[in-house]
Amino acid sequence: MTADTSASFRALVTRETSPGTFVSTVESRSTDELPTGDVTLAVSHSSLNYKDVLVASGHRGITKRYPHTPGIDAAGVVLASSDPAFPVGAEAIVIGYDLGMNTAGGLAERVRVPASWVLHKPGPLDARSAMAHGTAGLTASLCVRALLDAGVSPGDGDVVVTGASGGVGSIAVAILAKLGFRVVAVSRKPEAAPYLMSLGASEVIAPEAVATSGGKPMAKERWAASVDTVGGELLFEVVKSLRYGGAVAACGMAGGGSFAGTVFPFILRGARLLGVDSVELPRAKKQAALDALAAEFRIDSLDLIAREVALDDVPAALDDLRAGHVLGRYVVRIAG
Repeated sequence: MTADTSASFRALVTRETSPGTFVSTVESRSTDELPTGDVTLAVSHSSLNYKDVLVASGHRGITKRYPHTPGIDAAGVVLASSDPAFPVGAEAIVIGYDLGMNTAGGLAERVRVPASWVLHKPGPLDARSAMAHGTAGLTASLCVRALLDAGVSPGDGDVVVTGASGGVGSIAVAILAKLGFRVVAVSRKPEAAPYLMSLGASEVIAPEAVATSGGKPMAKERWAASVDTVGGELLFEVVKSLRYGGAVAACGMAGGGSFAGTVFPFILRGARLLGVDSVELPRAKKQAALDALAAEFRIDSLDLIAREVALDDVPAALDDLRAGHVLGRYVVRIAG
């Protein structure tokens, strides 16, 4: 094992400054404070996700102990390793698992993690592009793959993407459009329409335009498939209006974790609800989903989706995300 000889590094640290008040600032940390692990990365890029907003806001359902460094994504170069699959100098990525939750996260110049969490960086993607995708891109890749594996094809009809102006939704819109699907994007932000059309959406509608059942157990058939990032009642409104044999890849719960529904769409139309997880997914499947973003799912509009900020700018960027002012994603430049 080759040791990392750097004694200190910069990291975003969230502290509880008074009961219920959490403040995030960039601090100098010691490598001695890193958790035990098999692989140490010099992080060059990370990204911001809604889970990072929750962690920075003191959500103890995600992070139990503070002070804490958020960041559920990290990309960089291996500095020290006890795993021959990730030698010193290799470019590597960590997405999900416990990173940034109860393990010090990727909004730092160093992370140390178990080797079982580490992914190989796909050759066609540099670290910045990999983190412009990050958890959001990985999740979108998994959702699209779930629909393809369910037999959905462009000739089947419209695919609706809910929460389309967020990170997962934006990348899902772009991937689906690249594959030839006619994509209907759903967003509560009217100002997002030009952005979503630039990613390949054929139509942009408000959530209210999806909820057409009037409380009935089923609605008129509209969608061949869906990528749902919202959950809650909107998810089941989509299920109610699937065409026969249609499928929904569900990956989010910003709109709530429960809904009122019936078995009718599943029995009478063969509807399928496909749950998608990107956190604890086995590493081989996670690597395949990441590799797809550099191959058949590679998109040309990534620079439209992701804007870059420096580590010192992260507290302000987290405030923007918390307020819902962001279209797409933030990629964070950690080094340099």
